Amino acid sequence: MSNPAAIHQKITEKMESALEHLKRDLAGLRTGRASVALFDGVRVDYYGTMTPLKQVANISTPEARLITIQPWEPALIKEIEKALAGSTLGVTPSNDGKIIRIPLPPLTEERRKDLGKICKKHGEDTKVVVRGFRRDGNEELKKLQKDGKLTEDDLRKAEIDTQKLTDLYIQKVDDVVKKKEHEIMEV
Repeated sequence: MSNPAAIHQKITEKMESALEHLKRDLAGLRTGRASVALFDGVRVDYYGTMTPLKQVANISTPEARLITIQPWEPALIKEIEKALAGSTLGVTPSNDGKIIRIPLPPLTEERRKDLGKICKKHGEDTKVVVRGFRRDGNEELKKLQKDGKLTEDDLRKAEIDTQKLTDLYIQKVDDVVKKKEHEIMEV
């Protein structure tokens, strides 16, 4: 990178990527209502290959507290149930030979608080990553200034722009976490 605008663009892309990663992580946290994103991390033994559940079955939420999983091949029901039992989701599936039904009981107050803490931790981890990108960007800018490709004033302006960008993404992280916490606490 040889100019502040290119460095700024690279930092923006990295921060946006970190924000998207946070959103994916939080989508896997259970809220008061059923969500197919809960099963994003579940893998099924599909003829010897660990395959994501959504690639071997149709997952849907016909009701607010019910998830149904319909395997493309009925023979996979036992493997899917085994994968669900081995997951950290704590769900109790039942099947009728064609469809697996997973009723989601309401979250207890204690579990909601635990999920809120997990949510905050994901947010704090993402903020650390965002601040790391700011540091990396500032180091690149200082190197440009040291190499004589950037004046002292341009360096200060670029550092201020980088800080504004960091503040913006920290606020976006806070907003995403706050929204997820609100979903978790809904009864």
